[in-house]
Formats: sequence, structure tokens, C-alpha cells
Amino acid sequence: MTLSRGALVAAVLASLLAAADLAAAAGPSPFGLWARGDGKTRVRVERCGAQICAVNTWVRAGTRGERAGDRLVMNVKAVDAGRWSGTAFDIRRNRTYRLTVTVRDRSMTTHGCVLAGVVCRNMGWTRLTGE
Repeated sequence: MTLSRGALVAAVLASLLAAADLAAAAGPSPFGLWARGDGKTRVRVERCGAQICAVNTWVRAGTRGERAGDRLVMNVKAVDAGRWSGTAFDIRRNRTYRLTVTVRDRSMTTHGCVLAGVVCRNMGWTRLTGE
């Protein structure tokens, strides 16, 4: 499949706008390797096209519902310094979440909701490495 010149320009523009939006947040970067607060998983947060992806790089043996390689695709926008809000799509579970991500220098908190905000969960993360 070949992209038209217009589609290619639109894709590049979307990527640049996403990068500019992250820069506009002017806070600590969410990119890098993170350990989940309960110690059961580690994820690498990285750019994936115009979105941001969190990919499980390690899962503690016996952890239910998680696998190394699982990917969460986030479509978020900067709200203020170090805070983004939007949606996240869990590819394996085919589920979309409302998501808020707050990043500090060495920590991150994610707040995700499903079922129109009826079921929500906060998760703390510790930075292992940064971008």
C-alpha cells in the first residue's frame, strides 16, 4: 500500500504536532523504562508514530493477565507541565481507557478508567532509565 503525498504530509505533520505537544508540557519526559509500583512489570514508554506506546519488557513469573510484549497505545495531549490526558488502547484486550499520566523526575502516576469512568485505577511507577 502506497501513501499519497497528501497522506504522507498529514502523517508527518501529526507526528510533529505530537512531539510539539509533548515538548509543550515542559515537564519531565514520560519516555524511558519504568517499574510498576507493585513490582510485577516493567514497561518501556516510547514514541510509536503520532502516539506514545508503553510496552511490557518484563513480567514477574506468575503474574496473571500480563505478558512481555503487551502494548498500550496512548493518544494523549499535554494538560500542563508533566501531565497528559487522553485515551489508551490495549491491543491484546481490545479495550480503550480514559487516561491521565502525571510524570515527575523519578516517578509517574497513571489513572485509567473504563466503563464510562465507573471503574478506575491508579498505578504508581518508578523511573529506571530516561530518554
